[in-house]
Amino acid sequence: MTSEATLPTTSASPTARQLWTRSRGVLLAVVLLLVGGVVIAVVRSSAHHGRLDPRSADPYGSHAVAALLAERGVSTRVVTTLDEARTAAAPDTTLLLAAPDLLTRRQQDRLRQATQHSGGRTVLIAPRTSLEGLLPGVSAEDPTPGFESLLEPGCALPAARRAGTADTGGIRYVTVASHADHCYPSDGLPTLLRLPAASGSGDTVVLGAPDILYNQQLDEQGNASLALQLLGSRSHVVWYLPSLSDTSATASGSRSFFDLLPPGWLWGTLQLFIAAGVAALWRARRLGPLVPEKLPVAIRASETVEGRARLYRKARARDRAASALRSTTRTRLAPLVGVPLAQAHAPEALLPALSAHLHNDGQSLHPLLFGPPPGDDAALIALADQLDALEREVRRP
Repeated sequence: MTSEATLPTTSASPTARQLWTRSRGVLLAVVLLLVGGVVIAVVRSSAHHGRLDPRSADPYGSHAVAALLAERGVSTRVVTTLDEARTAAAPDTTLLLAAPDLLTRRQQDRLRQATQHSGGRTVLIAPRTSLEGLLPGVSAEDPTPGFESLLEPGCALPAARRAGTADTGGIRYVTVASHADHCYPSDGLPTLLRLPAASGSGDTVVLGAPDILYNQQLDEQGNASLALQLLGSRSHVVWYLPSLSDTSATASGSRSFFDLLPPGWLWGTLQLFIAAGVAALWRARRLGPLVPEKLPVAIRASETVEGRARLYRKARARDRAASALRSTTRTRLAPLVGVPLAQAHAPEALLPALSAHLHNDGQSLHPLLFGPPPGDDAALIALADQLDALEREVRRP
């Protein structure tokens, strides 16, 4: 047997089972995240579909209000753009804003200019951030914890007194206007405001909760009476539902791709980036010097060697592993062929002695004992096998 002899090798590459074991946790987390996102999207979509839409018969739609108004000779028309809403403002029209907080500040200013002298009625449903642009001088207060949605009129407004108790509890409002009607108070602040226009012929009604307009709650308490009186004071109702197709939302009349994305997607993307960063910190390699530690128990040499080999494999340090194997082999071979340990790592001293001992030319020993590091794990295992074979050949009598 010569130094070129090799033994059967085994692959150090991870098997498919090992890869599945390592990655199944991450894959399961990704699948759960995707499924959860789809479920939440479906639930939210079904919950908000047709909300406050007079054409929708869903529980949170408002088709029942529109039907009752039609029986009393009041027409209801849905508009989705600001220009349609501004054009519709007239003395014989009630303009209802189902989602005033979705309007931009520019849209709010333009709508206020069109309605403040129109002579008609404007109804704002649960406005909060839009009050500064639509109704200066009025501010919103959050509901108190555990607030009661069913409230008493508590004012002299005829529509409220005739309707009686209604589900108006929600956002509360504060105004300095002395001529305003403060109705349905919750902890001292009204949830329904009526402010007459400066011209004297029109007014604005601010409603802190949309509950009285929902199909599923219209037949409770005085909800239907209050809704019909607030919306039926004129012969026409224009129901403004802001939409993404309205080009008036931007000054230039055009929207970018990001303007069309709902805010929830932006927050969801930010959470995904944060989760990816946390996962990277969790799985990243820890850099820094090794800290020596005195072991409490003695560890067998075989366990130490195996543990160090695993570290080399995990770090893909094939060059260090090959250097350690070759250095140890040279150290053991030098005394066997009569070379001092001080010259064991010198090719010019070790290789001739090995050639003489093995009776060969020694040309194949130089790349084996002093060659470059192996290119992959299989080559590293082959190198270890060849070094073992060489040492056995030298030790054989």
